[in-house]
Amino acid sequence: MSLSLIGFIIILVIVALLISGKVTPIVAMVLPPIIGALLAGFTFSEIGTFFEDGVASVISVAVMFIFAIIFFGIMQDVGLFDPMINKMVALSKGNIVIVSVVTVLIAVVAQLDGSGASTFLITVPALLPVYKRLKMNPYLLLLLVAGAASIMNMLPWAGPLGRTASVLGIDVTDLWRPLIPIQLIGVVLMIVLAVLLGMREQRRIIKNYGSLEVAAATEQVESDPYTDNSNAPTEEGNLTRPKLLWVNAILALAVIGVLVSGIIPAGLAFMIGVSIALLINFPNVKDQMARIQAHAPSALTMASIILAAGLFLGILNGTGMLTAIANDVVSVLPGVIAPYLHIIIGILGVPFDLLLSTDAYYFALFPVVEQIATGFGVDSLSTAYSMIIGNIVGTFVSPLAPAVWLALGLSGLEMGRHLRYSLFWMWGLSLVLLTIAILIGTIQI
Repeated sequence: MSLSLIGFIIILVIVALLISGKVTPIVAMVLPPIIGALLAGFTFSEIGTFFEDGVASVISVAVMFIFAIIFFGIMQDVGLFDPMINKMVALSKGNIVIVSVVTVLIAVVAQLDGSGASTFLITVPALLPVYKRLKMNPYLLLLLVAGAASIMNMLPWAGPLGRTASVLGIDVTDLWRPLIPIQLIGVVLMIVLAVLLGMREQRRIIKNYGSLEVAAATEQVESDPYTDNSNAPTEEGNLTRPKLLWVNAILALAVIGVLVSGIIPAGLAFMIGVSIALLINFPNVKDQMARIQAHAPSALTMASIILAAGLFLGILNGTGMLTAIANDVVSVLPGVIAPYLHIIIGILGVPFDLLLSTDAYYFALFPVVEQIATGFGVDSLSTAYSMIIGNIVGTFVSPLAPAVWLALGLSGLEMGRHLRYSLFWMWGLSLVLLTIAILIGTIQI
């Protein structure tokens, strides 16, 4: 069997396993590549070398994930984001358009920890009572949170950039910096979308219920106890540190500032941040260990997936399978289409999110597209940005994203209706951002 055929089968098997959800990403990305390498005639000794090379290329990303997740988990625990979120909820005062805009702003703040699950845990319980009392469509809530969280998911400690940096073997903060303008533009576009959809929702409410009922609902919202309660879980209420709010805020800003500047590696920045955060918030050793243990499962899960992907990529690169696949695909692709493959995949990014998991998209599809595009002189970063921007907006619309099911469970809504309500807007947003990225030179054609 040719290397390209074996490599292609490995990728298909991994994608199928990831889509099926019957095995963890670790199992999917460890066993098929090893079996494929053995079938291709490579020894265990050679596979060991591929493993070492692959892990070496992703270890810095894995370390960054571990400490970034712990750091922002601690910031959530101590209540850093609670006052900001509560203030935004209070400021809405029952105005339909303002509620829509505030929803976007709260989601932006909540997603700073890079966790879609925590974003929905914060936003849905806090805002769903407001939407219900105002007779606003709860699917609008999911749309706005999903869009804003997806834009913020371009942060280096969120999943997509870490996966992409692992594939390219570059520092994740270097990958992130050119995306900062796209994020800022994306947030502005989400606010504009919130205003437009808020106005549409306002017209619908007036048409269906009458302005008097809307006014009555508004008065109820202003006195509703749910609108100004803390969003932190009840059992963790004793972890909040209101007296250290500004200290923690300065610490978080300092860590993010160091990341942007690139003075030190991202993993070291978060390692220092975790150490300082534990010291100032939890002087007791037992409490410090409790915080680490509380966030270790999610931190280690993400890191282990990255390391498993290192093995997968190490085998595909070391055996020459990736290059063979790219060469064979290039030989059959029409010459007119091939140089623009990265743009085409970017345009189809949101639909791909409905078919492929995040791991499958970035660890299976991206390496192949990157190799093919490179063969036609397209810079690897342009391919990366095209696929990230085109795909990431659809993250929290996809049925393959666990956080979406959490949101649906919290709100009592249906996946099918969420897709019908949100998919058009999210795909449109991704296409607009993709166009902007091309115009400002982030993506080169």
